[in-house]
Amino acid sequence: MNKDVQPIFILPEGTQRKQGRNAQRNNILAAKLVAETVRTTLGPKGMDKMLVDALGEVIVTNDGVTILKEMQIEHPAAKMIVEVAKTQEDEVGDGTTTAVVLAGEFLKKAEELLDMEIHPTVIVKGYRLAASKALDLLDKLGQPVTENDTKLLEMIAQTAMTGKGAESNKEKLAEITVKAVKQVRVDGKVDLDDIKIEKKEGGSIEDTELIQGIVLDKERVHPGMPKTVKQAKIALIDSPLEVKSTETDAKIQITDPTQLQSFLDMEENMLREMVKKISNSGANTVFCQKGIDDVAQHFMSKKGIYAIRRVKKSDMEKLAKATGARIVTNLDDLSLNELGHAAIVEESKVGDENMTFVRECKNPKSVTVLVRGSTEHVADEAERAIIDSIGDLMAALSVGKVVAGAGSPELELSKHLMNYSETLSGREQLAVRAFAQAMEVIPRTLAENAGLDPIDSLTELKSAHEKNQVTAGINVFTGKVMDAWKAGVIEPLKVKTQAVSSATEVATMILRIDDVIASGPGQQMPPGPEQGMQM
Repeated sequence: MNKDVQPIFILPEGTQRKQGRNAQRNNILAAKLVAETVRTTLGPKGMDKMLVDALGEVIVTNDGVTILKEMQIEHPAAKMIVEVAKTQEDEVGDGTTTAVVLAGEFLKKAEELLDMEIHPTVIVKGYRLAASKALDLLDKLGQPVTENDTKLLEMIAQTAMTGKGAESNKEKLAEITVKAVKQVRVDGKVDLDDIKIEKKEGGSIEDTELIQGIVLDKERVHPGMPKTVKQAKIALIDSPLEVKSTETDAKIQITDPTQLQSFLDMEENMLREMVKKISNSGANTVFCQKGIDDVAQHFMSKKGIYAIRRVKKSDMEKLAKATGARIVTNLDDLSLNELGHAAIVEESKVGDENMTFVRECKNPKSVTVLVRGSTEHVADEAERAIIDSIGDLMAALSVGKVVAGAGSPELELSKHLMNYSETLSGREQLAVRAFAQAMEVIPRTLAENAGLDPIDSLTELKSAHEKNQVTAGINVFTGKVMDAWKAGVIEPLKVKTQAVSSATEVATMILRIDDVIASGPGQQMPPGPEQGMQM
């Protein structure tokens, strides 16, 4: 009996769905396209991207995470790849492009295995085995580093800056970042917040300097105050130097003009008393988190006190770390013990703005890097280069190990993982081999971005590694194989381990997806390979 079968709908109307091989192909394509976007930025000869947002703001950069954040990617699988870059940035501060390119290559190689009818679960198992082995191998490749190895630390900072806009001044900037990191290190740890980066366009990158103290984007509140205070005794006040207004509405009835005058005199006396308390403590410099009344400003200028108002809370905390001052909420608590010290506090013109410099603090645990650049875009890129190198230094010191760069660790991993795959039986062997081949994408991309022949470069590099030249890498300037360690191309071990583990995790997660359900009104199914991809 042939009856029409009534279809059963279990998903709401308008839901789109892709299943099985189609869903996997679609997700892998999206991830590969994200990786391709940033791939050309890798290495010293990487190209830059110009990003223009909806408001017409322009960013010129080759920093992987900046590019991916600004691109506003919509595809759900592509968003997962962007998360890899963000994790790499948060955990290490550098190596974002490496992590994304690896993830894209892992998926590309996995797709070839899927075409051979190998089940995703088998590929995932093989990739996890390979990643675990890769992390062990990287640990063995790592060389020790301590904060006393100044030359080595400067090489790490220079390697992080190479290929960025600030590369021409990398020696000076590396010296600055190493000094800054060593200065704020407490109990073997570095807090990125303790290094304030103040950016001002004008001058050139060459004018970038490290201030042993804090720079504030503020000027003194009264022109009668001194421009420079030597041997500054600094008070940090977290309460308004103003007459308090009542919490509730209050009326004051005045029947006589003299009463009004005495009321005004009382206000003035209160302010005079506040300034007197500050002066009696021995302070000659005041940083106030709240407002300072005009009358109080007048009294302060008469006593030769330098004052700034409405200082940000974060800057107050940095000032406390730099000068040794304690932040005071009640003026009655202000005494000589609460004051901080700096050799000089001065107002100075930088570009077209007046800024306050707190210089030459004694053993400050918070410092400032004043970044200069001829234009806004140059200064921005210099700032990104400095942040990357600070991140690298922190990563190197926190783990205490570094490896050679220039594609050498990736090729060494590829060689050992190939040998490791021979010890496995079953289909996982193919997945480990695919993982090993995917590692070659880093040296290959470095060669491609430098305009070299990637096949020739990789062949030479593999030959060097077969002869046990462990630190052999690509010299992108000459096109020849070099000893990356001797050439000073050095990266923190953590950059590599984090990139391998993050890229593996996201690749295996995407491989395990065999069903994409886009539900709800207005939800669009991500375009398939046949429709092309728009990001």
